[in-house]
Amino acid sequence: MDDDGFRTERGEVRPRDRTPGALRLVVMHERGTTDHALPASGVVTVGRTDQADVTLDDTRVSRVHCSLRIGDAVSVTDLGSANGTFVRGVRLAQGETFVLRPGDVIDVGSSVLAIHARAEGVAAAWTPSAEPSGPVSGMRSDVVVEDEAMRRLHALVERVARGTISVLLRGETGVGKEIFAERIHRLSQRAAKPFLRLNCAALSESLLESELFGHEKGAFTGAVAAKPGLLESAHGGTVFVDEVGELPMTIQVKLLRVIEERRVTRVGGLHPRDIDVRFVAATHRDLDDLIARERFRQDLYFRLNGISVAIPALRDRVAELPALARLFCAEACARSGLHPVPVLRPAALDALRAHRWPGNLRELRNVMERAALLAPNGAIDVEQLGLETRPSAPGAAPATGPASSVRGEIDALERQRILEALERHAGNQTRAAESLGMPRRTFVQRLTQYGIARPRKP
Repeated sequence: MDDDGFRTERGEVRPRDRTPGALRLVVMHERGTTDHALPASGVVTVGRTDQADVTLDDTRVSRVHCSLRIGDAVSVTDLGSANGTFVRGVRLAQGETFVLRPGDVIDVGSSVLAIHARAEGVAAAWTPSAEPSGPVSGMRSDVVVEDEAMRRLHALVERVARGTISVLLRGETGVGKEIFAERIHRLSQRAAKPFLRLNCAALSESLLESELFGHEKGAFTGAVAAKPGLLESAHGGTVFVDEVGELPMTIQVKLLRVIEERRVTRVGGLHPRDIDVRFVAATHRDLDDLIARERFRQDLYFRLNGISVAIPALRDRVAELPALARLFCAEACARSGLHPVPVLRPAALDALRAHRWPGNLRELRNVMERAALLAPNGAIDVEQLGLETRPSAPGAAPATGPASSVRGEIDALERQRILEALERHAGNQTRAAESLGMPRRTFVQRLTQYGIARPRKP
């Protein structure tokens, strides 16, 4: 030991300086939540023993489990724990250090750690995972959880839901962000109150403002009566702001003010109204990149990113594919009155596992609906899935026979679905592609492939 600090049993020097900094450590466990001030800089150890700076009453945590280094960045190091320190669902090796980013998940034993700003809205948060303790509770009957990382993620959501902090859901299009938002609401103390959805990508700027904040009579052409906005209507409940990365800058400014003041003023109104809502936002965009390009406000990001939950793509949870495929197939048959539900042949399951699923759950749902309609003799084989395959070798003869006939049926059905989607969305290619669970680039390729004229912008 010296004047500047002392050395732990594992040989790490802990600084004496414990001047409170801008960050705090929030520990969530089965009995509740505890809060610990973090120093402005230095190393903080976490473990079960009193020798640790932060002591956890958790039998699955080692005596000195891990350490957090506070400086220009925040990093976590595993100190040889018995049950491991997990970040993003991956166990750190003994002595391995990982630099944390907003949204990273830390799992120590059965406890959940999160780093937040001491002053609300000053800095982003690092959020934790949780070890599953038996079956996942509060789960919708149509949700499949077969992957271990997803079990930890659902357990994390279960704990986060109990609080009031804002949640930011990250993930590719179609991974199921809305399902997680619904679950957060159902498991929260606001479950008896409204759960309202707003898709920022589906509305124009003027409609977004009116939908969010409401308007007074005569505020604009067509405003024949006063209308409360989404934020007012959801008083006491949860507002799910989907595709938050698409919010125009002018709306971002007003939403930030609402979150800070918890008051909303209708379009054309003079008097603000008090509101009490919890915000759950979702995006497939890289908000850090949007902030760097000055297309998203950093202060709004900090407000929305109280807890950040990263949802993995379907290709990263292949263990769930068979059960999800059977579930979507059964749902499609129920909607269409088809009996019995066709079974998936082993070759079809192999094809599902090999596919990259750029459209994630939406794409899988549509593939299985199509396969259920085309399945002969109560069984689904590779041909009925209609998945993209690698192009044939140069000079190879085109496929003929029954397989090519089925391919033609699939193409015809897909062409019809694309035409119907374009009609439903008034020619909007982006929205039509999203409704089909198809990436826009693939959608445009299909238009060319099937000889469908691309709608012109008005």
